[in-house]
Amino acid sequence: MVKGITRRVIVVKSPDPRYFEEAIFIVKEEVSLQGVDADTVLREAQSVASGYVRREALHRGILGRISPLGYLAVGAGLTAAVLALMGVLA
Repeated sequence: MVKGITRRVIVVKSPDPRYFEEAIFIVKEEVSLQGVDADTVLREAQSVASGYVRREALHRGILGRISPLGYLAVGAGLTAAVLALMGVLA
């Protein structure tokens, strides 16, 4: 059962449709009480949506393609190299 609660919602089309169709933002009630105009809220929602897509694209770059086993192998290799170097220097 849904109770009668009204919310203000902004729907923003995705800046990169490869990942998402749209983003839905629920606007805080305090925003309308503070007198912020609709254009400002819409620009902020568009900025947040495009920033999220940019951040996710960076994370999915070369580091996002390495599997956890790859990280384990690199860490083990570096550890072995440091221990070997310490043995040579000692």
